Amino acid sequence: MKEILTRAFSGLLYVLLLIASLYWKHALIALFFVFGLICLSEFKKLINLKSFFPYIVFVLLYLGFAYWETILNTVKGQYEASQILLVITIFVQLFLIKDLFSEKTIPLFESKRFIITTFYLSSSFVFLFFIANFEQTFTPFLLLGSFILVWVNDTFAFLVGKKFGKQKLFPSVSPKKTVEGFLGGLFFSCIASYFIAEHTETLGFTIWLILAIIISVFGTIGDLIESKFKRQADVKDSGSIMPGHGGLLDRLDSIIFAAPFIFLFLRLVTYVS
Repeated sequence: MKEILTRAFSGLLYVLLLIASLYWKHALIALFFVFGLICLSEFKKLINLKSFFPYIVFVLLYLGFAYWETILNTVKGQYEASQILLVITIFVQLFLIKDLFSEKTIPLFESKRFIITTFYLSSSFVFLFFIANFEQTFTPFLLLGSFILVWVNDTFAFLVGKKFGKQKLFPSVSPKKTVEGFLGGLFFSCIASYFIAEHTETLGFTIWLILAIIISVFGTIGDLIESKFKRQADVKDSGSIMPGHGGLLDRLDSIIFAAPFIFLFLRLVTYVS
């Protein structure tokens, strides 16, 4: 009982911090800056990277783009820079997907560790901020809706998988995940997308429905990739900052991996419309 209460309290605190930050852009920037540093610290331990350099890269990358968007408030050069960052980030993430399915262990030679910390983790926090400040307009409900879809997907993937799960999704990496659980999470995320579209007045139902699919698919892949990193490091959790949950990276791995794909889809929708 005590463990359940501890888990509920730390999870509630995490959610309240996130929701509270959505009322002020600079609070959101500060919160994700702290979250990013914590996740980076946890991830460096997973891949056994002792260098301080990734912190410098994160600070320059994250605060640089945040300053560009909020203080300079100009699209001159920013659009091209964000496009380049997006292409490189997705390219690196596709390689991680390839390593997930084709390699027994994800190769972690020295130069690749720096590439992964930059374009798997640091740049994803930039895109989380871009989603909340899409087209240089503070639209926090876009980000909140994305988080809600992640939470719905994770919750119902667990519940459906526990009740009906028989076929393992990726047993070599995460023995508890099942195909039935994945489909359950996807199904209920699609249902949740309707209510998000109705109550946030941000995007139409069709757009949110596609976002639900993107988040369920890439969020699940992101969770599997982090699980593979943890398996290689021979640890259960990425950290212990959230009692009952593990590390902050354990809670954010899905949205971190999905963020660039969410942003890409939103850009495509804007371009087409």
